[in-house]
Amino acid sequence: MAAGEAPVFYREVSAGPRGSGTAGPGRPDVLFLHGQAFTSKTWEALGTLALLAGEGYRAVAIDLPGYGDSPLVETVATVQGRVAFLDHVLQELGMQRPVLVSPSMSGRFVLPFLLVQGDRLAGFVSIAPVGTKDYTAEQYRRVQTPTLILYGDRDTRLGSQALQSLRHLPGHRVAVVPDAGHACYLDKPEDFHRALLGFLRQLK
Repeated sequence: MAAGEAPVFYREVSAGPRGSGTAGPGRPDVLFLHGQAFTSKTWEALGTLALLAGEGYRAVAIDLPGYGDSPLVETVATVQGRVAFLDHVLQELGMQRPVLVSPSMSGRFVLPFLLVQGDRLAGFVSIAPVGTKDYTAEQYRRVQTPTLILYGDRDTRLGSQALQSLRHLPGHRVAVVPDAGHACYLDKPEDFHRALLGFLRQLK
């Protein structure tokens, strides 16, 4: 089975009075990926999907292959396979220019996609993703996607490592969540949500 054919489990919260899952005018769709110890259920339990839906965003969280309710597919073992997988997910969900939210392990999917198809994204939210050292400063400088570099101040390994690499992205801003570790969204959800919404609202 090709990466593009893999069934993917996803969660989406209806936007209520604003409509069933369609974003408000001028608001990009937001796609949440997850870290190795988590699934799409994390974003639902945290209230992130409902919060964004209430603000008029279409917010969707997926289970990456081999996690949660999504079956494992061999093709995502390669960089090209992971880019093809994300491409397929965006097409299946009908997302034109979404914002990708990428914590930790999901960086293996989002970073290569960002570098080759960043013009298809309205924004990128990096939460201490892995794999940032795999690419050069020059590769990052070519990306024009608006980026939020977000991490907990107690994540001294991946958080600061990601910052060192991703600061070469021309259109980036940085938000540090105080007294939070690697999964800063779990440690300080209110601070995380505030930073996320602040970034989304300033996107054109």
